[in-house]
Amino acid sequence: MTEYFEVHQRDGPARVAELRLDESLTTPALVDDVLADAGSLWSAERDLPEGDGSELTVLPHRAFPSGTADEVMESFAVDYPQVDYPNAVVVAPETAADYGADAYVLSGAQGFVGHGSAFREAVVETRSKVPADSALYLPGVATPRNVATLVYAGVDLVDADAAVVAGTQGRYFTTEGRHYLEDLSELPCSCPACQQSAETFSQEDCVDHNVNALRAELRVVRERVRAGRLRDYVEGQARHDQWLTAAFREFDQQWEYLEQHTPVVRDVELSAATEDALRRVEIQRFADRVTSRYRNRFSNPLVLVPCSAKKPYTESQSHGQYHDAVQFRGHKVSMTSPIGVVPQELELTYPAQHYDSVVTGRWSEDEKAFVADVLQRYLERNEYPKVVAHVPDEGYRDVCERVESALGMTFEYTVEDHPTTTESLGNLAAALQGELKYGKRERQHNTVRAIADYQFGDGAGDALFEDVSIQSRYPKLRVHDADGEQLAAMVPQYGVLSFTLAGARRWVDSDAPTKRVAIDDFAPHGSVLAPGVVDADDDVRVGDEVVVEGPAAFAVGRAAMSGPEMAESTRGIAVEVRHVEEK
Repeated sequence: MTEYFEVHQRDGPARVAELRLDESLTTPALVDDVLADAGSLWSAERDLPEGDGSELTVLPHRAFPSGTADEVMESFAVDYPQVDYPNAVVVAPETAADYGADAYVLSGAQGFVGHGSAFREAVVETRSKVPADSALYLPGVATPRNVATLVYAGVDLVDADAAVVAGTQGRYFTTEGRHYLEDLSELPCSCPACQQSAETFSQEDCVDHNVNALRAELRVVRERVRAGRLRDYVEGQARHDQWLTAAFREFDQQWEYLEQHTPVVRDVELSAATEDALRRVEIQRFADRVTSRYRNRFSNPLVLVPCSAKKPYTESQSHGQYHDAVQFRGHKVSMTSPIGVVPQELELTYPAQHYDSVVTGRWSEDEKAFVADVLQRYLERNEYPKVVAHVPDEGYRDVCERVESALGMTFEYTVEDHPTTTESLGNLAAALQGELKYGKRERQHNTVRAIADYQFGDGAGDALFEDVSIQSRYPKLRVHDADGEQLAAMVPQYGVLSFTLAGARRWVDSDAPTKRVAIDDFAPHGSVLAPGVVDADDDVRVGDEVVVEGPAAFAVGRAAMSGPEMAESTRGIAVEVRHVEEK
């Protein structure tokens, strides 16, 4: 049977994949299950050269040394010339390369697991050198407490060695730590091994429990990856161990690695329960695009308002009251931690309508500094005749005053006690007295162009949609050209645009930054698989709108892999095609 490793779902560097040997195994998983169930080159008995009646059990992490492909092949072939090349190779970060294997065993794990920066350096360097469609195996270190962080970093395979050794020493593992058996008054688990009292629980039972707990945690992790919410889980799980907290914070500083693997859109909740959420790729990416790509097209005053617990903001009761007071006489921009600032045109754009944060009425210094920085950069890029700050004192006022001081501006404050009191709303309405209202057509056109700027790049809105008409009602806007042909549609659940073939051609012919995938001589139907990709732009990310071009077809769709992964992968879906035209 053909052996391979194919990624099916991604959540940052974490993947749910299929490891196909004699049997199929869903990763992240225990190598112990591969050895027990999959057979093949991982554990298959192979005949040695003729005349030797013994047999060899191929265990890659023990049988093969680190080194270059030539060194590994040479040392292996001398002793066992009739044995096939292994489908797993042991590497160190400095020797990692594409050896044509389905799995790579990262040696020396006990030396860097437990040290945040060393762990980050080893995994990032190794993953950058081995093929994207291969599994990374970290032996001898997995526990129920750390395996979520290992997978979050990009590890696909682990083993039960640490769990077994700890069990023989009477150490009982849980997802929040480890305990000595003599210190337990009762067993905090209901797995088969724990169906007895603590007094009769043996070290052999402890081994069984530890392995059960590790398998159970891997099931949780796989489901989190499938749901696109592993980071939320890791933020909480890492709090049980200082090095785990250090590790995922180290990865937060590894922008290029995390950003390349993080989708640009997804329809899942982003939980911002800690200040670490400020460093998430999704948060930083949104703030960067709003302050470097978005451009305000309204001539009305800026109205800063607080966020709401209900998303999108316009569906909340408080924002309904703000709307009644503003009446399209001002451009509403919501201030929020951890997002920063959200112009009204982007309130549906991921993650603006997808996050949930802890509301205490108090902002930390990190939150104030982050939101103030984003607001300052926003105002440096966008001009307004005046700024009306309809915000409460808790955190918001402090942020506004910092920006006023930094930019030498004066805001007009309208809140008395609370933003939704009759007096406060009256002040807001009075601050906009005499301002002209902008109409529905202007609002819709500005929304489409603002989304295009955010999604495709600075100036894309004007380059793509200068001479268009907008049909349907917000948020299901449809963009048509002067001849009535549809170019694009707004996707409400993501707050982005999807192109038709006509829109894709306009995109290619425009000055707007374009993301392209080059394919071989075939016409895709449904999806483009990685083997058919000839090349892809490096800046393509999962969820990006992409143009697909080849000798036989022109198509448009949404990326299912990053550009670098498309270019080097030999299996898996690269692009989910929406429209295709054969040449």
